[in-house]
This record gives sequence, C-alpha cells and structure tokens, in this order.
Amino acid sequence: MRNFLADKVVEIPPSGIRKFFDIVSEMPDAISLGVGEPDFDTPWHIREEGIYSLERGRTFYTSNSGLKELREEISSYLKRKVHLNYDPIKEVIVTVGGSEGIDIAFRAVLNPGDEVLIPQPCYVSYEPCAVLAGGVPVLINLKEENEFRLRKQELLDAITEKTKILVLPFPNNPTGAIMEQKDLEEIAEIVIEKDILVLSDEIYSELSYKGDHISIASLPGMQERTILINGFSKAYAMTGWRLGYACGPADIIKQMTKIHQFAIMCAPTNSQFAAVEALKNGDDDVAVMRESYDQRRRYVVHTLREIGLQCFEPFGAFYVFPSIQEFGMTADEFATRFLEEEKVAVVPGTAFGACGEGFLRLSYAYSLEDLKEAFGRLADFVGRLREEKEGK
Repeated sequence: MRNFLADKVVEIPPSGIRKFFDIVSEMPDAISLGVGEPDFDTPWHIREEGIYSLERGRTFYTSNSGLKELREEISSYLKRKVHLNYDPIKEVIVTVGGSEGIDIAFRAVLNPGDEVLIPQPCYVSYEPCAVLAGGVPVLINLKEENEFRLRKQELLDAITEKTKILVLPFPNNPTGAIMEQKDLEEIAEIVIEKDILVLSDEIYSELSYKGDHISIASLPGMQERTILINGFSKAYAMTGWRLGYACGPADIIKQMTKIHQFAIMCAPTNSQFAAVEALKNGDDDVAVMRESYDQRRRYVVHTLREIGLQCFEPFGAFYVFPSIQEFGMTADEFATRFLEEEKVAVVPGTAFGACGEGFLRLSYAYSLEDLKEAFGRLADFVGRLREEKEGK
C-alpha cells in the first residue's frame, strides 16, 4: 500500500514541551514547572457569564468573524491599552486561541518560498506553521547578553529579497524577554525600509513588569503592516476556553476570515460571551494576577542567584530561562536527570530552538508553596552536580 502521509508533516518534529509531562503524570510527588498555564481559576464573573450563556440557550453559531459585541470590546480594549484603533467589523477576527490566529495569518500571506523571520528561542508553533503554509523559516538566534531582545543588526543580517514577514514574539515565551519602545523603534525603521510585514504575538501583553506593554503596531507607519495576535488564555486564566483574536489590515483579515470560515466556522460561542465580560470587567482580576506573578518572579530570580545559576532578569510573561552551561551537560540531559532524581519537570531550552541549548525554561505560574519546594530540590540537585564536577 502506498504511503498516504504528507512528507512536510512527517518531517516536523513533535513539540518538545510535552516530552516530560506524560512521565510526571505517572510520578507520585512530582512537581511540574513546565506547562505555561496560569494556576488561577478563570475569575468567577467570567465563568458565570459563560454558564449564563448556556442557560439562555446561546449555543448557536456566531458570525465567522466572531460576535460583533466581542469584536467591539476587543477594539475598545486595544484603544485604551495600546492606543490602537481597529475597525471591529473589518479589522478584527475572533479565533480558536492565539495559535489559530498565527496559523491562518501565515496561510493568508505566504506564497511558496516566502521567507519568515523567526527570532529564537520562541514559542514552538511559529516554525511548523510557517512550513505548513509553504513558507521558509529563517531563524534569528537571540543572545543572552542582549537580554534575548531582537537587535537591529540581527534583523538586517537575516533579511533577503525573499523575506516577507517577521515574527515578533514579545513578551517572550520561553525567556521572559520584552522589547521596550527604543527597541521597537529600531525594528520598525527596518521593517518599513525593507517593506516587510510583522506578526506581533502579544499573548503575554498584560504580563509585563517594567512599565506598560507597547505594541509595535502603535508606532508610526506600523499598524498597516502588522498582524497583531492576542487572546484570553494568559491574562484572564482562560486557557481551556480556547479563544484568541487577530487584528490587522482589512485585506489581510478578510483572507484570514475566509480560511477560518472553511476550517473552523467560528470560535466557541459560550467562550465568546464569557470574553465580552472579561474585557468589560476583568481589569482588576488581571491586576491581581499580574501582581502575584511579579512576586513569584522576584522570588524565583532571587533564588536562582542564591543557588548560583546565571539568569538574566525577565520582565514579561511567567518564565525564567536560567543557564546550566557550567555543568557541561545538554539541556535535555539536565532536565532528564532532574526529573529522575528530584521529581521536578522543566523544559529544555532546545524545545524552543537550537539556540536554547544550555538553558532551561521554568514557569513560575505556580503557587509559592510549590515553587519553594521545587527550587529547594533544584538547589540540592545543583549542589550534587557541582560536587560531581569537583570530584572528577
């Protein structure tokens, strides 16, 4: 019988994030610092709106683009948060999580052979989504000494005549890096000069600990060449509701909507009603969660430095990205031993690109109690590794 599988799908490796967590689920007393999921429940008033929508029988399809009321709330939210004006009818689409937004954005703009610039380390979906859309991923290796920010020369060195779109993944998963206004201005200047598009993934925009988040789309000349991706999973602890959105130029959103129409039809209806409530009345909830994450962030950075692990201070999302290069082990080897010996799961930096070798991603979206226990085990493990190293 012939091989019915598509070569480009078979050649894509599975996500490296999940590798250790099937083991953790079967391991008593194990702690996972790997999954990028808030430990908060969705705020009650948001859940209540979702429940109410079901009780009222609101189980119908919405329009392909999403509930008009939700798109209007998204537009209002972006206006007050990042000073952007989007037409809720023509420039906003509601998606099944931010991940669908990334996928259909690539499929809407890429022709075979178009190059997609992807700064790494980064979220695992960009590269496979670019490949599946017929694009050619071009990886830009970000550096710890630059706090994993994208620098002007790094971008210039990667651009060719085939470059079509730049992914801008900030605040960053897995490093926690951010881009401040001066950083974005340098990037915007090149983007305009070279006439390329930006996909700005701002799913962690509410989790910024060094002033308010700035969207590159808000800079002069950039809204018309930016597809902004965001959603509800991280800010509102709504991961399982599977809801995101994309905003951008009307001609691009029109084509994204066409793909969404044929592949998805519409995002879950009760999730959309809940999201309206989140945007209308959820600012205080976000502030409480952000403050809690910031407390954990400060604790984790301080503890890593006490342990003696090198780690730049992250100012976004809920991850730290410490270096383990002193031990002469691969990130996968370190993570495997740490799980086996101390029953703590972390993600090797290589899950987010080859340049993540020598680093680990640790999430602090967990209770302080769990973090203290996990970092106590990390201190013990690191101590043993140093003793082994000295004994050789």
